[in-house]
Amino acid sequence: MHIFVTGGSGQTGPAVVAELIAAGHDVTGLARSDTAASRLESLGATPHRGSLDDHDSLRRGAEASDGILHMAYGGDFSDLEDMTRRDRTAIEALGRPLEHSGKPLVITSGTLVMPAGRETTEEDEPDTAGLAAFRIAGERACLDFAARGVRASVVRLAPTVHGPDDHGFIPMLIATARKTGVSAYVGDGTNRWPAVHRLDAARLFRLTLENAPAGSVLHGVAESGVTMKSIAQTIARGLDLPTMSLTPDEAAGHYVSPFMAKVYGFDAPVSSARTQELLGWSPTHPTLLEDLEHGDYLATPAS
Repeated sequence: MHIFVTGGSGQTGPAVVAELIAAGHDVTGLARSDTAASRLESLGATPHRGSLDDHDSLRRGAEASDGILHMAYGGDFSDLEDMTRRDRTAIEALGRPLEHSGKPLVITSGTLVMPAGRETTEEDEPDTAGLAAFRIAGERACLDFAARGVRASVVRLAPTVHGPDDHGFIPMLIATARKTGVSAYVGDGTNRWPAVHRLDAARLFRLTLENAPAGSVLHGVAESGVTMKSIAQTIARGLDLPTMSLTPDEAAGHYVSPFMAKVYGFDAPVSSARTQELLGWSPTHPTLLEDLEHGDYLATPAS
C-alpha cells in the first residue's frame, strides 16, 4: 500500500515509517519544515509539504494514498479547545477523500482518555470529563467514517511509549528528580500507568493499517499498569537518589506544572487483550522498567 502519514518525523513516527517500509509499503509523510522533510527522506519516505492546518495539502495527500495513518498532534496546551478543533478538522479533511473506498484511516489517541481507577478495555467508553477528554472528539471524527465506507480505526497509545531518545513523560520525571534531588511519587505510588515499547507500537500501527476492521478501537499497551512507585524507585537507584511520597498539593509544586502533577498521580491501567487477539499482536520488546535500567534514560546528560 501507499500510506500517507502525519507525524512521521516525530518521536514514534520514525519507527512506524521504518516498520511500514520494511513490510513493503510505500510511505509519503507530511512535512511542515525542511528538517522534517530531511528526516523522512533519510527513512526512505517521500516528503509531502504542508501542515495540519493546511487542509488542501492534507486532501491531496489523502487522495494519492491507499490509506492514512494520522499520528501528528500539537498546538498550545493552554488552549485545549483550539487543539481539539485543529485535530478534529484535520481528521475530517483526511477522511473525506477515502469515503466509500474501503481504504484504512488510522488515527492516534491515548489511553488517558479512559476512566480512572480500574483496568479498562477497548470496549469501555472514554471518560468525557477525564484528564485527556480533549482527544475524544478526534476519535469520534475518525470512527464516524466507518459508516461512510472507510476502514476507520483508533489506536490509543499508552502514556509512556518508551525507547531510545524518548522525550516524553518519563524523561520529564527524570529531569525533575535530577533538579530536586529526590525521585518522587504521589500518595502511596500504587497508581498505575500503561506502557509500550516504541517498536511494538510501530508493529501495531502496521497491523492496524493492514487488517483492522472498520470501527476498531485498539489499545497500544504492552504492560497494563506499571506502578509509579516502581518507576520512581528504578529512577532513584539509577541516579543514586532517595525516593519521596508527595501529597497532591505538594506534587502540584514539585513537578513542572499542576497538570503534570495530576498526570503523574493518575491511576489508569488499561488492557490490550482484545487488540492482541484481533490482530495477532504480541509485544516482544523490553518493558518500561527494563528500559529504565538498561537503556539511555539515566545516562548522564550532555553538558
